[in-house]
Amino acid sequence: MSRALARFTDDLIRVPGTTFGIGADAVVGLIPGVGDLIGTGLSSAIMVDAVRQRVPLPVLARMGGNLLLDTGMGFVPVAGDALDVLHRANRKNYRLLEECVRTGRRVDVSAKGYLGLAVAMVAAFVVVSLVLVGLLIWGLFAGIGALVR
Repeated sequence: MSRALARFTDDLIRVPGTTFGIGADAVVGLIPGVGDLIGTGLSSAIMVDAVRQRVPLPVLARMGGNLLLDTGMGFVPVAGDALDVLHRANRKNYRLLEECVRTGRRVDVSAKGYLGLAVAMVAAFVVVSLVLVGLLIWGLFAGIGALVR
């Protein structure tokens, strides 16, 4: 599931004559606020899969950092969307997940507290990302309100 999601969000359509792709995350990211909200939701699914696969907490933290950076770039009009295409957070997070699974780096099922800490970590990154998106939407409406007056 994560592989297909990373491909859909970051590499859906190849630019002719290149090995470079543009995904749905970049396209929906053009819609201020709403696109970032959708992108954050899609990106968090890969992190949830990483928790299911028992990826170590430091790797989840890197994945969360990629998610926050991706969300933060949404604040920069136009250039943020270009940076999002170049950053490819979902592809990076999928590679982190894939490498952990391939090399057997995972937390033992009996490790106390892993599930609670992992779920809390993912939830914290998603909540912070959603708060950032909320601030972006609030700022857009405040800016539009100031223009209308």
